[in-house]
Amino acid sequence: MLRIAVPNKGSLSQAAQTMLTEAGYLQRRDSRELVLADEANDVEFFYLRPRDIAVYVGSGTLDVGITGRDLLMDSPGGAEETLPLDFARSTFRFAGPRGAFASVEDLAGQRIATSYQKLVTDHLTARGIEAEVVRLDGAIESSIRLGVADAIADVVETGNTMRAAGLEPFGDPVMRSEAVLIRRPGTPDTDALQVLSRRLRGVLVARQYVLMDYDVAEEHLQAATAQTPGLEAPTVSPLQREGWYAVRAMVPKNMTNRIMDGLYEVGARAILVSPIAAARL
Repeated sequence: MLRIAVPNKGSLSQAAQTMLTEAGYLQRRDSRELVLADEANDVEFFYLRPRDIAVYVGSGTLDVGITGRDLLMDSPGGAEETLPLDFARSTFRFAGPRGAFASVEDLAGQRIATSYQKLVTDHLTARGIEAEVVRLDGAIESSIRLGVADAIADVVETGNTMRAAGLEPFGDPVMRSEAVLIRRPGTPDTDALQVLSRRLRGVLVARQYVLMDYDVAEEHLQAATAQTPGLEAPTVSPLQREGWYAVRAMVPKNMTNRIMDGLYEVGARAILVSPIAAARL
């Protein structure tokens, strides 16, 4: 069986399980369940702390896992990113008291509090900046007021927590993170692993596209299909009504209404949009 690590809590957990469900896998119904075997798909799921997943995968204890890119970069090593999953997006940045720092170079000789000691240390070393990195497990924003640090490095989603603590980000982002599928280099490329990758890619496509159907007269067919080229080509079928055609194509979900407006302007009618539940390209 393919052994897959899944986040058991936090912002990654529910979104990861939803994606796996959309990919056709069983998922736990009880948050206390730590292991779930999906024999029909030849996989076994292990629900672990997001921070530990890269460690288990990197050591070869588990085959693949879903975690954050920031947590992967903060792990001891051994695992690599194989597929970005387009959820749980965030930015990792330095922050300090308002007006105290203008650039990352200003951190030289300062104390920086973070939960991501390796990630921050590696980033500073690459920039040639010597600073003291103080590892904390929580309440990072309070560390400056408590006198533990001069600046912090943390995940920023909305920035509200930082602003409430009187802090502001500075310098370029250390990294942009999102949920990723990871594996250990050299992991056997089994059938179950190939299926997992294809299914997850299919979910990503299904979330990004919709099916659009419409009817259009022959004289407007070329103008209409130019707006809906599909991934390879649109499906065009003659209607019983002479001189009219039915067209079907995949279009980007975020452009749906704009495309519908354009089609209507060139003469297309009966324009319908349907969600895509799954896809294989």
